[in-house]
Amino acid sequence: MRKTGFVGTRWLGVGLAAALAVFTISLAVTGRLGLYINPDSTWFAVSMSVFVLIGAVASFALPLGAEADHGHDHGEEPEHDHGHHTSHPLAVAATVAGGVAASGVVVLTLVLPPASLSAELAMSRDVGATPLFGGADTIQLASTGDTASFGVGEWATVFATATNPDAFDGETVELTGFVTPGEGGEFDLTRLVITHCVIDAQPASLPVVSGASAPDTGQWVTITGTVRSSSDGQLVVAAAAVEEIDEPEDPYEY
Repeated sequence: MRKTGFVGTRWLGVGLAAALAVFTISLAVTGRLGLYINPDSTWFAVSMSVFVLIGAVASFALPLGAEADHGHDHGEEPEHDHGHHTSHPLAVAATVAGGVAASGVVVLTLVLPPASLSAELAMSRDVGATPLFGGADTIQLASTGDTASFGVGEWATVFATATNPDAFDGETVELTGFVTPGEGGEFDLTRLVITHCVIDAQPASLPVVSGASAPDTGQWVTITGTVRSSSDGQLVVAAAAVEEIDEPEDPYEY
């Protein structure tokens, strides 16, 4: 029974960590790690995974049960038999349940194919206020017309903070994202923007008017058009062309 407990402890520690490390490295090798973290952090994630695997291999040098060794000698102290210590049934049940849950999450991570976050999740994270994906430098670049590299995130910042919308009237854009229901336009062009990993992903959206029926929610599109200032002073994208496309290999902006 104690041996089973030692094996379980080893699995929940070194075993799960090693499995996640192998998964991380395999994603990096196949170019799919960007579905989970900012590509700028790939080197760090892979380096840590290598260290974890080295530690996992080194752990085989330790005999089972070494984790329970106190590392000190009781000497002539009164009889103190650790082997007869009995854990409370509720504590045992909680430990088993936690171990099964953790193992299940790791196994599902290994078995399920990597996938991007959905349009439904993006809409659920929409808190009604546009997150800002840039600072004064973004607005400065936009005001000087240097917007060629702007994605949906940068333009969303401009749309939300522009104090002189007419200054951007006539800017041409070609942007890619997925369709979500809109308020200021016929639909919104949306992209998830990641700072570090998918946990902090936030949606950036731009109102689009095209004169044609809106594509289905969640459909990826490439829009070619012009930024226009509407009668109420709000910026919108007037789309000259809306092309439906497959989800791009890198679905996020950073």
